[in-house]
Amino acid sequence: VQLQASGGGLVQAGGSLRLSCAISGSTFIIAAIYWHRQAPGNQRELVASISSGGYTNYADSVKGRFTISKDDAKNTGYLQMDNLKPEDTAVYYCNADLSVASGSAWYPKDVWGQGTLVTVSS
Repeated sequence: VQLQASGGGLVQAGGSLRLSCAISGSTFIIAAIYWHRQAPGNQRELVASISSGGYTNYADSVKGRFTISKDDAKNTGYLQMDNLKPEDTAVYYCNADLSVASGSAWYPKDVWGQGTLVTVSS
């Protein structure tokens, strides 16, 4: 199973970007999708999460500006980022909690994608 993150780029403060996290591979069920970010010199932080049932959670720093969503038919998660600020500049990573089929059994699997760089200029 692989995660492919995309959508990063350079944007001015106040602008918007939409990140995508496409999940592909063998048979799986998505339990949750997460977006994290890591700015230079900082620890990685959890930005947003969405459960299989659509329950969402956000870091206080992005509440009201970021929206996490998913398209189950496409096995893809999204992070819509509006009113971006220079302090949102970071490498953004997606990861997913999956149940992956193996024969007649299902196994939990935590999968990470590569990061995508978001740069917000002032």
